Amino acid sequence: MSKRYILAIDQSTQGTKGILFDQQGVFVARTDRSHRQFVDEKGWVEHDPEEILTNTLAVARDVVQKAGIGKEEIAALGISNQRETVMAWDRSTGKPLYRAIVWQCARAKEICEGMQDQKDLVKSRTGLNLSPYFSAAKLAWIMQNVPEAGRQADKGCLCCGTMDSWLVYQLTTDHAFKTDYSNASRTQLLNIHTLQWDEDLCKLYGVPKNSLPEVCMSDSVFGNTTFCGWLEHPIPICGVLGDSHGALLGQECRKPGMIKATYGTGSSVMMQTGKRLVESKDLVTSLAWGLGGHVEYVLEGNLNYTGAVVSWLKNEAGLLANDAESEALARAANPNDRAYFVPAFTGLGAPYWDSEATGLLTGVTRTTGRAEIVKACVECIAYQITDLIRLMKQDSDLPVTELRVDGGPTANQYLMQFQSDISGVALSVPNLQELSGMGAAYAAGFSVGMYDPATAYAHVQRKSYESRMEHPRREALYRGWQQAVRQALAHS
Repeated sequence: MSKRYILAIDQSTQGTKGILFDQQGVFVARTDRSHRQFVDEKGWVEHDPEEILTNTLAVARDVVQKAGIGKEEIAALGISNQRETVMAWDRSTGKPLYRAIVWQCARAKEICEGMQDQKDLVKSRTGLNLSPYFSAAKLAWIMQNVPEAGRQADKGCLCCGTMDSWLVYQLTTDHAFKTDYSNASRTQLLNIHTLQWDEDLCKLYGVPKNSLPEVCMSDSVFGNTTFCGWLEHPIPICGVLGDSHGALLGQECRKPGMIKATYGTGSSVMMQTGKRLVESKDLVTSLAWGLGGHVEYVLEGNLNYTGAVVSWLKNEAGLLANDAESEALARAANPNDRAYFVPAFTGLGAPYWDSEATGLLTGVTRTTGRAEIVKACVECIAYQITDLIRLMKQDSDLPVTELRVDGGPTANQYLMQFQSDISGVALSVPNLQELSGMGAAYAAGFSVGMYDPATAYAHVQRKSYESRMEHPRREALYRGWQQAVRQALAHS
Protein backbone atom coordinates (compact mmCIF):
# COMPACT_ATOMS: atom_id res chain seq x y z
CA MET A 1 0.00 0.00 0.00
CA SER A 2 1.35 3.42 -0.91
CA LYS A 3 2.14 5.99 1.72
CA ARG A 4 -0.39 8.69 2.54
CA TYR A 5 0.34 12.33 3.34
CA ILE A 6 -1.53 15.35 4.68
CA LEU A 7 -0.84 18.63 2.89
CA ALA A 8 -1.12 21.86 4.85
CA ILE A 9 -1.30 25.35 3.40
CA ASP A 10 -0.17 27.95 5.94
CA GLN A 11 -1.22 31.30 4.48
CA SER A 12 0.50 33.94 6.62
CA THR A 13 1.03 37.70 6.51
CA GLN A 14 4.37 37.57 4.71
CA GLY A 15 3.85 34.55 2.49
CA THR A 16 2.33 31.14 1.91
CA LYS A 17 3.83 27.79 2.91
CA GLY A 18 3.17 24.31 1.60
CA ILE A 19 3.91 21.71 4.30
CA LEU A 20 3.72 17.92 4.11
CA PHE A 21 3.19 15.52 7.03
CA ASP A 22 3.39 11.74 6.68
CA GLN A 23 0.89 9.17 7.90
CA GLN A 24 2.42 9.24 11.40
CA GLY A 25 2.09 13.04 11.54
CA VAL A 26 5.83 13.61 11.11
CA PHE A 27 6.98 16.72 9.24
CA VAL A 28 8.36 15.84 5.78
CA ALA A 29 8.98 19.01 3.76
CA ARG A 30 8.12 22.69 3.40
CA THR A 31 8.23 25.27 0.62
CA ASP A 32 7.50 29.02 0.72
CA ARG A 33 6.33 31.76 -1.63
CA SER A 34 6.23 35.39 -0.47
CA HIS A 35 3.69 37.92 -1.70
CA ARG A 36 3.74 41.67 -2.09
CA GLN A 37 2.90 43.98 0.80
CA PHE A 38 1.02 47.06 -0.40
CA VAL A 39 1.57 49.88 2.09
CA ASP A 40 0.64 53.43 1.09
CA GLU A 41 1.53 56.82 2.53
CA LYS A 42 -1.35 56.57 5.03
CA GLY A 43 0.00 53.30 6.39
CA TRP A 44 -2.84 51.28 4.91
CA VAL A 45 -1.82 47.64 4.38
CA GLU A 46 -3.24 45.42 1.63
CA HIS A 47 -2.59 42.09 -0.11
CA ASP A 48 -3.52 40.90 -3.59
CA PRO A 49 -5.79 37.88 -2.99
CA GLU A 50 -5.28 36.54 -6.51
CA GLU A 51 -1.52 36.56 -5.98
CA ILE A 52 -2.05 34.62 -2.74
CA LEU A 53 -4.20 32.08 -4.58
CA THR A 54 -1.52 31.69 -7.27
CA ASN A 55 1.12 31.15 -4.57
CA THR A 56 -1.11 28.60 -2.81
CA LEU A 57 -1.32 26.51 -5.97
CA ALA A 58 2.44 26.89 -6.49
CA VAL A 59 3.56 25.82 -3.00
CA ALA A 60 1.38 22.71 -3.20
CA ARG A 61 3.18 21.66 -6.38
CA ASP A 62 6.57 22.77 -5.02
CA VAL A 63 6.38 20.80 -1.77
CA VAL A 64 5.29 17.59 -3.50
CA GLN A 65 8.22 17.93 -5.89
CA LYS A 66 10.64 18.73 -3.05
CA ALA A 67 9.50 15.71 -1.03
CA GLY A 68 9.71 13.44 -4.06
CA ILE A 69 6.27 11.92 -3.51
CA GLY A 70 3.43 11.27 -5.91
CA LYS A 71 0.62 13.81 -5.82
CA GLU A 72 -1.83 10.90 -5.73
CA GLU A 73 -0.47 10.08 -2.25
CA ILE A 74 -2.01 13.23 -0.73
CA ALA A 75 -5.02 12.18 1.36
CA ALA A 76 -6.39 15.52 2.58
CA LEU A 77 -5.73 19.26 2.88
CA GLY A 78 -5.61 21.51 5.96
CA ILE A 79 -5.46 25.32 5.83
CA SER A 80 -4.17 27.76 8.44
CA ASN A 81 -4.33 31.46 7.73
CA GLN A 82 -3.52 34.99 8.87
CA ARG A 83 -6.41 36.08 11.06
CA GLU A 84 -8.62 39.19 10.73
CA THR A 85 -7.40 39.96 7.18
CA VAL A 86 -10.59 40.28 5.14
CA MET A 87 -11.88 40.89 1.62
CA ALA A 88 -14.97 41.01 -0.58
CA TRP A 89 -15.60 39.27 -3.89
CA ASP A 90 -18.30 38.62 -6.48
CA ARG A 91 -20.04 35.32 -5.77
CA SER A 92 -20.90 34.79 -9.44
CA THR A 93 -17.44 35.40 -10.93
CA GLY A 94 -15.15 34.77 -7.96
CA LYS A 95 -13.34 38.05 -8.69
CA PRO A 96 -12.18 40.31 -5.83
CA LEU A 97 -13.97 43.65 -5.51
CA TYR A 98 -11.00 45.15 -3.66
CA ARG A 99 -7.65 43.99 -2.31
CA ALA A 100 -7.58 42.13 0.98
CA ILE A 101 -7.31 44.53 3.93
CA VAL A 102 -4.63 43.16 6.26
CA TRP A 103 -5.08 42.73 10.01
CA GLN A 104 -2.34 45.34 10.63
CA CYS A 105 -4.30 48.05 8.76
CA ALA A 106 -5.98 50.65 10.99
CA ARG A 107 -7.95 52.47 8.26
CA ALA A 108 -11.21 51.75 10.10
CA LYS A 109 -10.14 53.62 13.24
CA GLU A 110 -12.67 56.43 12.70
CA ILE A 111 -15.46 53.91 12.17
CA CYS A 112 -14.71 52.39 15.57
CA GLU A 113 -14.43 55.82 17.19
CA GLY A 114 -17.96 56.55 16.00
CA MET A 115 -19.22 53.37 17.67
CA GLN A 116 -17.82 53.87 21.17
CA ASP A 117 -21.30 53.87 22.69
CA GLN A 118 -21.64 50.27 21.48
CA LYS A 119 -18.31 48.94 22.78
CA ASP A 120 -19.88 47.07 25.72
CA LEU A 121 -22.36 45.35 23.40
CA VAL A 122 -19.55 44.36 21.04
CA LYS A 123 -17.39 42.95 23.86
CA SER A 124 -20.23 41.07 25.53
CA ARG A 125 -21.30 39.30 22.34
CA THR A 126 -17.96 38.71 20.62
CA GLY A 127 -15.46 38.56 23.48
CA LEU A 128 -13.38 41.15 21.60
CA ASN A 129 -12.63 44.78 22.34
CA LEU A 130 -14.05 47.22 19.78
CA SER A 131 -11.10 47.80 17.47
CA PRO A 132 -10.17 48.43 13.80
CA TYR A 133 -7.83 45.42 14.22
CA PHE A 134 -10.71 42.98 13.72
CA SER A 135 -12.45 42.18 10.44
CA ALA A 136 -15.85 43.80 11.03
CA ALA A 137 -14.70 47.42 10.93
CA LYS A 138 -12.61 46.67 7.82
CA LEU A 139 -15.72 45.24 6.12
CA ALA A 140 -17.65 48.33 7.20
CA TRP A 141 -14.99 50.41 5.44
CA ILE A 142 -15.41 48.33 2.27
CA MET A 143 -19.20 48.73 2.35
CA GLN A 144 -18.78 52.50 2.76
CA ASN A 145 -15.99 53.03 0.23
CA VAL A 146 -16.23 50.35 -2.48
CA PRO A 147 -19.42 51.05 -4.50
CA GLU A 148 -19.31 47.68 -6.26
CA ALA A 149 -19.68 45.93 -2.89
CA GLY A 150 -23.05 47.61 -2.40
CA ARG A 151 -24.15 46.74 -5.92
CA GLN A 152 -23.24 43.09 -5.46
CA ALA A 153 -24.99 43.06 -2.08
CA ASP A 154 -28.19 44.33 -3.75
CA LYS A 155 -27.97 41.45 -6.22
CA GLY A 156 -27.29 38.90 -3.47
CA CYS A 157 -23.87 38.18 -5.00
CA LEU A 158 -21.57 39.64 -2.32
CA CYS A 159 -19.09 37.41 -0.48
CA CYS A 160 -17.27 38.83 2.55
CA GLY A 161 -14.69 36.59 4.15
CA THR A 162 -11.34 36.03 5.75
CA MET A 163 -8.46 34.40 3.86
CA ASP A 164 -9.55 30.86 4.71
CA SER A 165 -12.95 31.52 3.09
CA TRP A 166 -11.32 32.96 -0.01
CA LEU A 167 -9.05 29.94 -0.44
CA VAL A 168 -11.80 27.41 0.28
CA TYR A 169 -14.08 29.17 -2.24
CA GLN A 170 -11.42 29.20 -4.95
CA LEU A 171 -10.03 25.72 -4.33
CA THR A 172 -13.25 23.72 -3.96
CA THR A 173 -14.81 22.26 -7.08
CA ASP A 174 -18.24 23.62 -6.10
CA HIS A 175 -16.95 26.99 -4.79
CA ALA A 176 -18.00 26.32 -1.20
CA PHE A 177 -18.40 29.51 0.84
CA LYS A 178 -17.45 28.50 4.38
CA THR A 179 -15.30 29.41 7.36
CA ASP A 180 -14.48 27.73 10.66
CA TYR A 181 -15.28 28.76 14.23
CA SER A 182 -11.75 29.97 15.05
CA ASN A 183 -11.66 32.43 12.15
CA ALA A 184 -15.28 33.49 12.54
CA SER A 185 -14.72 34.33 16.21
CA ARG A 186 -12.04 36.88 15.22
CA THR A 187 -14.26 38.86 12.84
CA GLN A 188 -16.20 40.68 15.60
CA LEU A 189 -19.43 39.59 13.88
CA LEU A 190 -19.88 36.16 15.49
CA ASN A 191 -21.84 35.85 18.71
CA ILE A 192 -19.63 33.48 20.71
CA HIS A 193 -22.57 32.51 22.94
CA THR A 194 -25.01 31.49 20.20
CA LEU A 195 -22.24 30.52 17.71
CA GLN A 196 -24.14 32.37 14.98
CA TRP A 197 -23.53 35.54 12.98
CA ASP A 198 -25.08 38.28 15.11
CA GLU A 199 -27.92 40.20 13.42
CA ASP A 200 -27.41 43.32 15.56
CA LEU A 201 -23.67 43.46 14.93
CA CYS A 202 -24.11 42.95 11.19
CA LYS A 203 -26.51 45.92 11.16
CA LEU A 204 -24.18 47.96 13.37
CA TYR A 205 -21.27 47.50 10.94
CA GLY A 206 -23.44 47.63 7.82
CA VAL A 207 -22.38 44.16 6.66
CA PRO A 208 -25.17 42.09 5.03
CA LYS A 209 -25.55 38.86 6.97
CA ASN A 210 -26.19 36.92 3.77
CA SER A 211 -22.76 37.98 2.48
CA LEU A 212 -21.01 36.01 5.24
CA PRO A 213 -19.87 32.39 4.92
CA GLU A 214 -21.37 29.34 6.55
CA VAL A 215 -19.63 28.70 9.89
CA CYS A 216 -18.40 25.11 10.26
CA MET A 217 -16.50 22.85 12.60
CA SER A 218 -12.76 23.17 12.04
CA ASP A 219 -12.50 19.47 11.16
CA SER A 220 -15.57 19.32 8.92
CA VAL A 221 -15.35 18.64 5.19
CA PHE A 222 -15.39 22.12 3.64
CA GLY A 223 -15.42 20.67 0.13
CA ASN A 224 -13.20 18.80 -2.30
CA THR A 225 -10.34 20.19 -4.32
CA THR A 226 -8.18 19.24 -7.29
CA PHE A 227 -6.08 22.40 -6.87
CA CYS A 228 -7.66 23.80 -10.02
CA GLY A 229 -7.05 20.64 -12.03
CA TRP A 230 -3.58 19.72 -10.77
CA LEU A 231 -4.81 16.60 -8.96
CA GLU A 232 -6.41 13.85 -11.01
CA HIS A 233 -8.69 12.89 -8.12
CA PRO A 234 -10.18 15.39 -5.64
CA ILE A 235 -9.18 15.37 -1.97
CA PRO A 236 -11.16 16.80 0.96
CA ILE A 237 -10.36 20.13 2.61
CA CYS A 238 -11.13 19.04 6.16
CA GLY A 239 -9.03 21.13 8.53
CA VAL A 240 -9.26 24.94 8.73
CA LEU A 241 -7.88 27.08 11.56
CA GLY A 242 -6.66 30.62 12.16
CA ASP A 243 -2.87 30.57 12.50
CA SER A 244 -2.66 31.15 16.27
CA HIS A 245 -5.32 28.49 16.85
CA GLY A 246 -3.41 26.15 14.55
CA ALA A 247 -0.30 26.69 16.67
CA LEU A 248 -2.34 25.96 19.82
CA LEU A 249 -3.41 22.62 18.35
CA GLY A 250 0.11 22.01 16.99
CA GLN A 251 1.37 22.47 20.56
CA GLU A 252 -1.19 19.86 21.71
CA CYS A 253 -2.86 22.34 24.06
CA ARG A 254 -6.06 20.32 24.16
CA LYS A 255 -6.90 20.46 27.88
CA PRO A 256 -8.24 23.41 29.93
CA GLY A 257 -5.43 25.42 31.50
CA MET A 258 -2.85 24.61 28.83
CA ILE A 259 -1.09 27.74 27.54
CA LYS A 260 1.06 28.47 24.51
CA ALA A 261 3.04 31.61 23.73
CA THR A 262 4.30 32.45 20.28
CA TYR A 263 7.35 34.73 20.38
CA GLY A 264 7.65 36.80 17.23
CA THR A 265 7.84 40.53 16.57
CA GLY A 266 5.06 40.65 19.15
CA SER A 267 3.55 37.74 21.03
CA SER A 268 0.27 35.88 21.18
CA VAL A 269 -0.47 34.12 24.45
CA MET A 270 -3.41 31.70 24.44
CA MET A 271 -4.99 29.66 27.22
CA GLN A 272 -7.31 26.79 26.38
CA THR A 273 -10.41 26.96 28.61
CA GLY A 274 -12.25 23.98 27.14
CA LYS A 275 -16.02 24.13 26.79
CA ARG A 276 -16.22 26.97 29.33
CA LEU A 277 -16.44 30.51 27.99
CA VAL A 278 -14.38 32.71 30.33
CA GLU A 279 -15.09 36.43 30.14
CA SER A 280 -12.27 38.84 30.95
CA LYS A 281 -12.05 42.61 31.26
CA ASP A 282 -8.44 42.85 30.06
CA LEU A 283 -8.11 39.82 27.78
CA VAL A 284 -10.12 38.73 24.75
CA THR A 285 -12.18 35.56 24.48
CA SER A 286 -12.32 33.59 21.23
CA LEU A 287 -13.20 30.14 20.03
CA ALA A 288 -10.21 27.80 19.99
CA TRP A 289 -11.79 25.60 17.33
CA GLY A 290 -14.62 23.22 16.62
CA LEU A 291 -13.31 19.64 16.77
CA GLY A 292 -15.03 16.31 17.30
CA GLY A 293 -18.49 17.84 17.24
CA HIS A 294 -18.08 20.53 19.89
CA VAL A 295 -16.41 23.93 20.27
CA GLU A 296 -13.83 25.00 22.82
CA TYR A 297 -12.78 28.48 23.95
CA VAL A 298 -9.56 30.39 24.60
CA LEU A 299 -8.42 33.45 26.49
CA GLU A 300 -5.88 35.46 24.50
CA GLY A 301 -3.57 38.37 25.10
CA ASN A 302 -1.49 40.06 22.43
CA LEU A 303 1.74 41.97 23.08
CA ASN A 304 3.04 44.55 20.63
CA TYR A 305 6.78 44.29 21.32
CA THR A 306 8.62 41.16 22.41
CA GLY A 307 11.11 39.90 19.79
CA ALA A 308 11.00 43.40 18.30
CA VAL A 309 12.81 44.67 21.42
CA VAL A 310 15.91 42.72 20.38
CA SER A 311 15.61 44.14 16.85
CA TRP A 312 15.45 47.63 18.36
CA LEU A 313 18.60 46.98 20.40
CA LYS A 314 20.37 45.96 17.20
CA ASN A 315 19.00 48.36 14.58
CA GLU A 316 18.10 51.55 16.45
CA ALA A 317 20.04 51.51 19.73
CA GLY A 318 23.17 49.98 18.18
CA LEU A 319 23.89 47.85 21.27
CA LEU A 320 23.95 44.50 19.43
CA ALA A 321 25.79 43.30 16.35
CA ASN A 322 23.29 40.45 15.89
CA ASP A 323 20.32 38.90 17.67
CA ALA A 324 22.34 36.03 19.14
CA GLU A 325 24.62 38.48 20.99
CA SER A 326 21.72 39.37 23.29
CA GLU A 327 22.05 36.04 25.12
CA ALA A 328 25.78 36.36 25.76
CA LEU A 329 25.44 39.94 27.04
CA ALA A 330 22.47 39.08 29.28
CA ARG A 331 24.52 36.29 30.85
CA ALA A 332 27.53 38.60 31.32
CA ALA A 333 25.48 41.31 33.08
CA ASN A 334 25.60 41.94 36.82
CA PRO A 335 22.79 39.68 38.15
CA ASN A 336 22.07 42.16 40.95
CA ASP A 337 21.55 45.12 38.61
CA ARG A 338 17.92 46.18 38.83
CA ALA A 339 17.40 48.06 35.60
CA TYR A 340 14.01 47.50 33.97
CA PHE A 341 12.93 48.30 30.43
CA VAL A 342 9.27 48.87 29.52
CA PRO A 343 8.90 48.52 25.71
CA ALA A 344 5.98 50.91 25.20
CA PHE A 345 7.18 52.03 21.76
CA THR A 346 3.58 52.58 20.63
CA GLY A 347 1.77 52.30 23.93
CA LEU A 348 1.10 49.20 26.02
CA GLY A 349 -1.31 46.43 25.06
CA ALA A 350 -2.74 43.71 27.30
CA PRO A 351 -3.31 43.95 30.18
CA TYR A 352 -2.63 47.70 30.54
CA TRP A 353 -4.33 49.09 27.40
CA ASP A 354 -2.63 52.49 27.40
CA SER A 355 -2.01 53.62 23.82
CA GLU A 356 -0.29 56.82 25.01
CA ALA A 357 2.35 55.19 27.25
CA THR A 358 5.97 55.58 26.12
CA GLY A 359 9.02 53.36 26.62
CA LEU A 360 11.04 53.62 29.81
CA LEU A 361 14.43 52.48 31.11
CA THR A 362 14.43 52.77 34.90
CA GLY A 363 16.37 51.50 37.90
CA VAL A 364 19.65 52.65 36.34
CA THR A 365 22.64 53.01 38.65
CA ARG A 366 26.33 53.82 38.20
CA THR A 367 27.04 50.12 37.52
CA THR A 368 24.42 49.83 34.75
CA GLY A 369 26.22 49.39 31.44
CA ARG A 370 25.62 47.93 28.01
CA ALA A 371 25.22 44.34 29.23
CA GLU A 372 22.78 45.36 31.97
CA ILE A 373 20.64 47.36 29.53
CA VAL A 374 20.53 44.40 27.13
CA LYS A 375 19.58 42.10 30.02
CA ALA A 376 16.73 44.44 31.02
CA CYS A 377 15.47 44.44 27.44
CA VAL A 378 15.59 40.65 27.14
CA GLU A 379 13.89 40.20 30.51
CA CYS A 380 11.05 42.59 29.61
CA ILE A 381 9.86 39.95 27.12
CA ALA A 382 9.44 37.42 29.94
CA TYR A 383 7.84 39.94 32.28
CA GLN A 384 5.18 40.80 29.70
CA ILE A 385 4.36 37.14 29.08
CA THR A 386 4.16 36.64 32.86
CA ASP A 387 1.66 39.52 33.13
CA LEU A 388 -0.66 37.57 30.84
CA ILE A 389 -0.11 34.18 32.47
CA ARG A 390 -0.98 35.62 35.89
CA LEU A 391 -4.08 37.33 34.52
CA MET A 392 -5.20 34.16 32.73
CA LYS A 393 -4.80 32.12 35.93
CA GLN A 394 -6.78 34.73 37.85
CA ASP A 395 -9.64 35.10 35.36
CA SER A 396 -9.99 31.41 34.50
CA ASP A 397 -9.32 29.99 37.97
CA LEU A 398 -7.37 27.23 36.21
CA PRO A 399 -3.97 25.95 37.38
CA VAL A 400 -1.03 26.51 35.04
CA THR A 401 1.90 24.11 35.30
CA GLU A 402 3.51 24.44 31.85
CA LEU A 403 3.96 27.05 29.13
CA ARG A 404 4.47 25.73 25.59
CA VAL A 405 6.43 28.19 23.50
CA ASP A 406 7.48 28.66 19.89
CA GLY A 407 9.06 31.28 17.64
CA GLY A 408 12.56 32.57 16.90
CA PRO A 409 13.37 34.05 20.34
CA THR A 410 12.95 30.60 21.93
CA ALA A 411 16.52 29.92 20.75
CA ASN A 412 17.71 32.36 23.47
CA GLN A 413 18.30 29.99 26.40
CA TYR A 414 18.82 32.85 28.86
CA LEU A 415 15.37 34.21 27.98
CA MET A 416 13.75 30.78 28.22
CA GLN A 417 15.24 30.07 31.66
CA PHE A 418 14.30 33.52 32.93
CA GLN A 419 10.79 33.08 31.52
CA SER A 420 10.42 29.88 33.52
CA ASP A 421 11.94 31.48 36.63
CA ILE A 422 9.85 34.66 36.66
CA SER A 423 6.57 32.94 35.76
CA GLY A 424 7.14 30.02 38.10
CA VAL A 425 6.02 27.71 35.30
CA ALA A 426 7.91 25.00 33.41
CA LEU A 427 8.65 25.78 29.75
CA SER A 428 8.44 23.36 26.83
CA VAL A 429 10.05 24.16 23.46
CA PRO A 430 9.24 21.79 20.55
CA ASN A 431 11.75 20.88 17.87
CA LEU A 432 9.36 22.10 15.14
CA GLN A 433 8.69 25.58 13.77
CA GLU A 434 5.74 24.78 11.46
CA LEU A 435 3.17 24.68 14.26
CA SER A 436 0.33 26.63 12.60
CA GLY A 437 0.40 24.40 9.56
CA MET A 438 0.84 21.37 11.78
CA GLY A 439 -2.36 22.21 13.66
CA ALA A 440 -4.33 22.50 10.41
CA ALA A 441 -2.79 19.27 9.08
CA TYR A 442 -3.61 17.44 12.30
CA ALA A 443 -7.22 18.69 12.23
CA ALA A 444 -7.46 17.27 8.69
CA GLY A 445 -5.74 14.04 9.76
CA PHE A 446 -8.17 13.62 12.67
CA SER A 447 -11.07 14.28 10.32
CA VAL A 448 -10.14 11.54 7.82
CA GLY A 449 -9.12 9.08 10.55
CA MET A 450 -5.47 9.08 9.56
CA TYR A 451 -4.22 10.42 12.91
CA ASP A 452 -5.19 9.37 16.42
CA PRO A 453 -5.14 12.35 18.83
CA ALA A 454 -3.80 10.03 21.56
CA THR A 455 -0.65 9.10 19.61
CA ALA A 456 -0.15 11.70 16.86
CA TYR A 457 2.16 13.90 18.96
CA ALA A 458 4.40 11.07 20.21
CA HIS A 459 7.21 11.95 17.77
CA VAL A 460 7.51 15.60 18.90
CA GLN A 461 10.72 16.22 20.82
CA ARG A 462 10.77 18.98 23.43
CA LYS A 463 13.40 20.89 25.38
CA SER A 464 12.28 21.68 28.91
CA TYR A 465 13.15 24.45 31.35
CA GLU A 466 12.25 24.21 35.04
CA SER A 467 11.86 27.20 37.32
CA ARG A 468 14.89 27.46 39.63
CA MET A 469 14.14 30.79 41.30
CA GLU A 470 13.01 30.99 44.92
CA HIS A 471 9.54 32.43 45.42
CA PRO A 472 10.61 35.51 47.48
CA ARG A 473 13.12 36.56 44.82
CA ARG A 474 10.60 35.99 42.03
CA GLU A 475 8.03 38.17 43.74
CA ALA A 476 10.58 40.90 44.50
CA LEU A 477 11.69 41.05 40.86
CA TYR A 478 8.12 41.06 39.61
CA ARG A 479 7.18 43.89 41.99
CA GLY A 480 10.05 45.87 40.48
CA TRP A 481 8.61 45.26 37.00
CA GLN A 482 5.15 46.39 38.10
CA GLN A 483 6.66 49.57 39.55
CA ALA A 484 8.46 50.25 36.25
CA VAL A 485 5.20 49.81 34.32
CA ARG A 486 3.42 52.19 36.70
CA GLN A 487 6.12 54.77 35.97
CA ALA A 488 5.59 54.34 32.21
CA LEU A 489 1.82 54.69 32.63
CA ALA A 490 2.21 57.71 34.90
CA HIS A 491 4.14 59.55 32.20
CA SER A 492 1.62 58.84 29.44
